[in-house]
Amino acid sequence: MSTIYTFHTECPAVTADGLAAADLLLLYDASAGTTKRALVSDVVSYGNAPVAVGATLTLTKATHSGKTMLLDTAAGSIATHPAATGTGAKFKFVVSVLATSNSHIIKVANATDVMIGMITSVDDTSDNAVGFIAGATADTITLNRSTTGSVSKGEWIEIEDVASGIFHVRGTVSNSGTPATQFSATVSYGGIDGV
Repeated sequence: MSTIYTFHTECPAVTADGLAAADLLLLYDASAGTTKRALVSDVVSYGNAPVAVGATLTLTKATHSGKTMLLDTAAGSIATHPAATGTGAKFKFVVSVLATSNSHIIKVANATDVMIGMITSVDDTSDNAVGFIAGATADTITLNRSTTGSVSKGEWIEIEDVASGIFHVRGTVSNSGTPATQFSATVSYGGIDGV
């Protein structure tokens, strides 16, 4: 017979490898006021499902951290991050639909947050690669359908909240024509864009 525990103070802690797909979790359904059970495999599968950015999406740490966001709109998708506070929250973006007008854009939410890190761009004809490093005031990533990305499905960018005011960026995109940096400063600094 299994051991029955009364509440969390008696229950042993779950280790990193302590959950199996067939294990059950107790959940409280706030709208119904009842307790339910769910398989770990159902919760993990549902909780990590990719999120469509659509035309615009404002990210939150609670809803989007650890998930993959799909840049999925032919007219361009725009994703805006929450403030960087050093939580370690990670957001991954994948180009699932090539933009055919406008651009796919990923940006910070305020005038103080910046991006550090780099993105590698692979030429779609020569397969040569070049890396671009975020400048000191970088706060926006633009995939413009040619020189900066949104040329191949599967391009990806991962952004992590590493410190107060700082997001770390890494990723791989592809370009056509002469490659150019994906980074720019477009969020207002003291009322003057890009300064």
